[in-house]
Amino acid sequence: MLFLYNLLIHIAGFFLRIIALFSPKIKLFVEGRKNVFSILKEKIKADDKTIWFHSASLGEYEQGLPVIEKIKEKYPSHKIIVTFFSPSGYEVRKNNTVADLTLYLPLDTKANAKKFIKLVHPELAFFIKYEFWLNYLKELETNKIPTYLISGIFRDNQMFFKWYGGFYRKALKAFTYFFVQNEKSKQKIKSLGFNNVIVSGDTRFDRVNAILQRDNSLDFIENFKNNEPVIVIGSSWPKDEVILADYINQASENVKFIIAPHNIKADQIENLKSQITKSTILYSEKENIDLSKYNVLIVDTVGLLTKIYSYGTIAYVGGGFGNPGIHNILEPATFGIPIVIGPNYSNFAEAVSLVQLKGCNVISNAEELKNAFDKLLLDRSFFEEKSKICSSFIQNNKGATETIMKIVS
Repeated sequence: MLFLYNLLIHIAGFFLRIIALFSPKIKLFVEGRKNVFSILKEKIKADDKTIWFHSASLGEYEQGLPVIEKIKEKYPSHKIIVTFFSPSGYEVRKNNTVADLTLYLPLDTKANAKKFIKLVHPELAFFIKYEFWLNYLKELETNKIPTYLISGIFRDNQMFFKWYGGFYRKALKAFTYFFVQNEKSKQKIKSLGFNNVIVSGDTRFDRVNAILQRDNSLDFIENFKNNEPVIVIGSSWPKDEVILADYINQASENVKFIIAPHNIKADQIENLKSQITKSTILYSEKENIDLSKYNVLIVDTVGLLTKIYSYGTIAYVGGGFGNPGIHNILEPATFGIPIVIGPNYSNFAEAVSLVQLKGCNVISNAEELKNAFDKLLLDRSFFEEKSKICSSFIQNNKGATETIMKIVS
């Protein structure tokens, strides 16, 4: 089976190079990996002390950031190496300041894994949440490098728990410790014979809690809000936007809307704007404009949503009408904002928990959306109850980073 795995990696690499000719995203994936080894040779010396963190994409990077920051404090003389698998993570965070070197992870071939580990020679390695690359794990184990999984999640449908997944189960021996998010994940990994596991919780709670300590002010949002209630629509998709536009168009004039779509391509932004009859302006058009005169602000840029949530009265988090499901609900929750989401959330443990606590409202159609928004806007005691549930949810679940740091040597 391991032979088949390695064969598939090589086949995938071949076809990705062909697809890259037609797909800008895959082109970034392929082109970004071409110079990784030459960069490592230039930037990492034989006597450098290094620590390696790997994340699949942006969400996992943000999840691991509290640990990265603490490790950097604990090992100030070490170089921090961060790798990404996905362009959507690397392209957004390639200029981060916490890492000394941020790169794409070369495809998981035997040769790449050997070369990468030899050049980086990490003293510690961290994988965030998932992404179990077998050849890299084998090299880490062979070189006796302490390796940790942080904020891990284990589910029945993963390869480890299939009758044919023996070669994947063997790869887990590389881990010095598993820090998992919940008791179910702990029991799943223990069922495979691994006892080096602890329920640390989800480091994302530490990440979003830290947001409260920073400056979240945005002058243009202050101007737009103008002391009116604001519904912040974060990471919306077209299926969300269809029913949201209906509500926006019939909403009271004293309610304002900020929409930060998941996709900010010009044609999709224009399509969204065309559905809205209220006075609407784009972020890119805001210069020298009195934003207070507008009802709707569409944010056609990235990187501002977290701060924007701090101004929200209610948050709608998008993605719940498609696959894989909703986006990050923890950022609005940390500001104590009641949250509304679509029906596809069952694969996200934090959303399941917050729904069960009744801090998060689930809607399936336009009528349910209207009822949820109107109830939160008009019933003050109901609003305050939901707000308190959301903020308490974050406070009650922080501390995963501290648990991890007590064990990592």
